[in-house]
Amino acid sequence: MDKLTSMKVFAYVVEHGNFRTAAHHFDLSPTMIGKHISFLEQSLGTQLIHRTTRKQSLTEAGKLYYQECHRIIEDITNAENLIHTLVNRPRGTVKVNCPVTYGKKVLAPIVADFLAQYPDINVELMLDNNLIDPYRSDADVIIRIGELVDSSLVARTLGDYQMTYCAAPAYLEKHGRIHSLDDLSHHSCLGFQYHQGESQQVLNLPSNTFAHSSTRLASNNGDVLKFAAIQGTGVLLQPKILVEPEIESGLLVEILKDAVPKAKPIHLLYRSKHLSLKNRTFVDFVLGAASSGR
Repeated sequence: MDKLTSMKVFAYVVEHGNFRTAAHHFDLSPTMIGKHISFLEQSLGTQLIHRTTRKQSLTEAGKLYYQECHRIIEDITNAENLIHTLVNRPRGTVKVNCPVTYGKKVLAPIVADFLAQYPDINVELMLDNNLIDPYRSDADVIIRIGELVDSSLVARTLGDYQMTYCAAPAYLEKHGRIHSLDDLSHHSCLGFQYHQGESQQVLNLPSNTFAHSSTRLASNNGDVLKFAAIQGTGVLLQPKILVEPEIESGLLVEILKDAVPKAKPIHLLYRSKHLSLKNRTFVDFVLGAASSGR
C-alpha cells in the first residue's frame, strides 16, 4: 500500500471519527479503510486506534502519529501550493462550511460566479447550522454568524446579519396588530430549532415568546417556517435576507421594527494567515463580492 495514502486515511479517520465517513470521502469500502489503518500499525509495530463495537479512540502512539501525519500532509499541500503559485494558476478544491440560510441566499450565487471565473478551482460547499470545531474540520474556509470568542483563527468581516419579525396580513387581520414584544405572548409563534449534540434549542429569543409553550411550529429550516407564516399560521422571526422577497410582494408584513434583535456580524474564518493560492483566490473573491453587495 502507498504509505502517504494510508496516512491521509488515518488522519481523516481521526478528524471525522469513523471509518464509514472516511470510506465515503475516499470512495473506498470501510473494510479498505481498516486495511489502510492496519497497514500503518503493522509497519510501525504498534496499535494506533483502540477499536470496540461502540467507539474508537487513539492510543498514545496514535496521538503522536496523527500530529506527524497532519504536519507531513500539510507540508506536502504547501509544497504543491507553492508550485501553483509559481505558475500563477490556482487550482484544486476549496472546502467551505457555511450556515444554511446565508449559504443559500448569499454565498451560493457568489460561488457560481467564482466557478465561472476560475475553471481550475472546484468548491465543496457544505451548509450546516451546527457549531463545528475549526481545528478538527477539513473545511478550508468557515463562515459563521455572531460575535467571536477569543481564537487564533483569522477572521474577515462579510457584513451584518439582520433579523426581522413578520406575519401574514391575514394573520394580523384575524388576531390583531402586534405593538410590543409582550404582545407576542398572546400570539402563535414559529420557532427556529437546531440540533447540537443531544439537545435542541429554540434560538429566536429576545424573550421567552418563542419557547415551546407558545410555539405552534418549530423547525430547523427557515423556509419551512416562512411557508407556514405565509399561510397565516403565526409570527416569524427570521433573517431579513430570507423574507425580503415576501415582504416586498406583500405576502408578509414586517412588525416590531423597533424591537428586532441587534444585528450580528458575519465572519469568514480560516486557520492560517498563509493561505494557499486557491484558498486566497476564493477568500478575496468572496470578500470583494460581499463589499460590493453582489
